[in-house]
Amino acid sequence: MLLYILLIGFFIRDIIGKIYPGENQVVIFNGYLIFYFFIDLLIRFLMQSLPVISLNSFLHLPVRKSTIIHYMVGRTILNIFNLIPVFIFIPVLFTLVVPEAGALQGLSWLLSLLFLILGNNFLATYSKRMFGSKPSVVIAFAFIIGTLFGLDKTGVISISHISSQAFGLIMDRPLFILFPVAWTVTIYLLHYQFLESHLFPDEVQVKKRHKVSESSGNQLLRSLGLTGSIIMLEMKLYWRHKRTRTIIYMLPLFLAYGLFFYFQPVYKDQSFILFFVGVFMTGGMMLNYANYAFGYESNYFDALLTKNIDFHQYIRVKFIITISISTICWVLTIPYLFFGLKILLVNTVMFIYNIGILSYILLYFATFNKKRMDLSKSGAFNYQGIGAMNWLAVVPAFLLPILIQIPFIKMGIPNIGLLIVTLLGILGLIFHKYVLNCIYKNFTNRKYIMSSAFRERS
Repeated sequence: MLLYILLIGFFIRDIIGKIYPGENQVVIFNGYLIFYFFIDLLIRFLMQSLPVISLNSFLHLPVRKSTIIHYMVGRTILNIFNLIPVFIFIPVLFTLVVPEAGALQGLSWLLSLLFLILGNNFLATYSKRMFGSKPSVVIAFAFIIGTLFGLDKTGVISISHISSQAFGLIMDRPLFILFPVAWTVTIYLLHYQFLESHLFPDEVQVKKRHKVSESSGNQLLRSLGLTGSIIMLEMKLYWRHKRTRTIIYMLPLFLAYGLFFYFQPVYKDQSFILFFVGVFMTGGMMLNYANYAFGYESNYFDALLTKNIDFHQYIRVKFIITISISTICWVLTIPYLFFGLKILLVNTVMFIYNIGILSYILLYFATFNKKRMDLSKSGAFNYQGIGAMNWLAVVPAFLLPILIQIPFIKMGIPNIGLLIVTLLGILGLIFHKYVLNCIYKNFTNRKYIMSSAFRERS
């Protein structure tokens, strides 16, 4: 991946030249930098893990509290998210900026970007900590960014023009690099101050002794018997472990995927792109759950086999959670109706395909999982516990609905293809008992093989 990014940096001059012939390439590149930093901040907030240390282990040592806090904030610098942009910007410096503007201007430009990368790093970790204590502040900040993007799309303001002017000014007058430096230092100090006011062992101990009261939601699930109990356990599993929480944090990224395509009119007439985006938005979260439905429980899978559990109902609950996740995602994509009725139609068809066909395929493939999964680690760039069958399950997720509709698209009747996929999804829901019984039989035949494999620590 880093090699691909490095190549993009070396060939960015040719890429911009073909897209914007005759334009000043440095100005064009600077115009897109602000969008890069906004997207980088979003990805960091969703995927970058927070450094955690045990405060009690330092209490008996002659270590200043300020030193511990500086260490906690500073160790975030050693992160892959800070390395990736370096592989882009350094090649761009030598292939594009220095030939166009000069060495001194290029050095000023690069240093400003490096400080902004560190600023994004500290801002992302600071925002994640703030989200736990003052979520309204983070939501307000996200709302401001969203408003700026909306104003840019409507033509009220031009963010790209502001970006190109700002970075152009830094290149022309290197003294203005003090602004990125001041921004980074300010965010660092805010993060430091926040930790200084919250890093107390007594607060941690109080939280550990605090008993969580039963909410009305928990009582409702308990009233559903074994089905509700299993659903409640699944919810606790997701919220208590870092790897599964990372997937939940990625939900906005899945739902916003359509914005990368729907704003471009050229994609609205390309059915394959719309199918792919529809499956991804309504089924991406479902895929992350159903594809590893048993792998997430690999740490205590042996204990499940020793309990008096009706595994037929156990599989049924997995299916209910799977289609519930897809249903929630589909409902949240309804506002895409703003881009046209066709978008909503395709997303609805892909949603029916997800719950009526893909859900069974994923659960069936999940019974072949033989990789133990460590849930204490972050899910970002983490392929531990993922086997070949998990990758194979992704193939029907995106290719099957397209393959079904290719003949109808070639004949010029794509709506018939959508109707066929819809009918197949509805038939899958009608015969769900039969299909779930087949999954249950395969699970019964393989549960001891899975249990034996889950005991192995790779």
